[in-house]
Amino acid sequence: MTLPIVHLHGTPYEQGVQHGRQLRDRIAHNLGVYFDRFEREAKVPRADVLVRARQYGEAIAAHNADYYAAMQGVADGSGFSLPELIALNVRYEILYYQFGVLALAAEVAAGHPERPEPDGCTAFAVLPEASANGHLLVGQNWDWIPQVQGAVLHTVEQDGLETLSFTEAGIVGGKIGLNSAGVALAINGMTTTDDDWSRLSKPFHVRCYEILRSRSFDAAVNVVTGLDRACSTNFLIAQTPDQVVDIEAAPDKVQLLQCENDCLVHTNHFVDPNGLGVVEPPSERRPYSRLRRERLTELLGLKRPIAVADLQHYLQDHQEHPFGICRHEDPEGLPEEQYITVTAVVMDVETRTLHLTDGPPCQSSYQQVSLG
Repeated sequence: MTLPIVHLHGTPYEQGVQHGRQLRDRIAHNLGVYFDRFEREAKVPRADVLVRARQYGEAIAAHNADYYAAMQGVADGSGFSLPELIALNVRYEILYYQFGVLALAAEVAAGHPERPEPDGCTAFAVLPEASANGHLLVGQNWDWIPQVQGAVLHTVEQDGLETLSFTEAGIVGGKIGLNSAGVALAINGMTTTDDDWSRLSKPFHVRCYEILRSRSFDAAVNVVTGLDRACSTNFLIAQTPDQVVDIEAAPDKVQLLQCENDCLVHTNHFVDPNGLGVVEPPSERRPYSRLRRERLTELLGLKRPIAVADLQHYLQDHQEHPFGICRHEDPEGLPEEQYITVTAVVMDVETRTLHLTDGPPCQSSYQQVSLG
């Protein structure tokens, strides 16, 4: 299986219409998956989700009119309502806030001191000094709901900037990818007890959209640091030839991490929450996040230089299975709490090339997609 590649151009609204028309079936599927997860896992019924979506719609229109126009285009192109599409685009704020709330509630419930929460996604960067081809390499395993369907978006903006990114069908602009200016992005979900969707700050996916449309490293970083957030996230941002930073972003605080030994690895926990002054909700799976960070750091130190093929192989690692770098379903877990590696992505930022899979990399071949 390979991911569909969707080519978008024109105004943001026109891009949205093209997205909606070409991915209509996948969008319908994802809406079904998410509204089920909102109800069963996050305990937020459909009516409440749509109330939150309408509130966020007003906030998105104020923060980024282009993003709002693109969502309207996706709605019109796919035939679904705008509130449904907004809910899909702010699913991060809805779900991750609820994960924290439910984890804290479980902590005080008798016999349930901790609750599982999403613990996937292992991101990395390799500087040119450590890579076999002398190029900046960035990527990750994106671990999420098994049923979610993705796509590759190739977008040509009206000013000529091109982006190439992975997205979930129906979500505007991409979340893991690069652009023709040599800016690249990888991401990890995280939570703190300060997360609160009702802040209505610029949503996670809007920030991804803006980072992937930044022409400079500083502009991309400012997308994260320039305005407080509703929910915590980790952004790994890079630009050719050799600029890399990892930004652990809590609602009111950020921590910037740099490469060590010419590499950088991040997973789903704050490296030093006490030093940053944040509290993470209890999670029985957070130790696996630390183990994945340690494991990929170990693998990146095994040999130098590091080739793209090495990274593709490392993303198949099964140590601590099923909670390893290559994530698989937990045979003991509930159906609504299952996660797998939905896509593995290795980016050669210098050549503007994505190598990515449709499914766990141990079971899927990498397809190669490039700008130009």
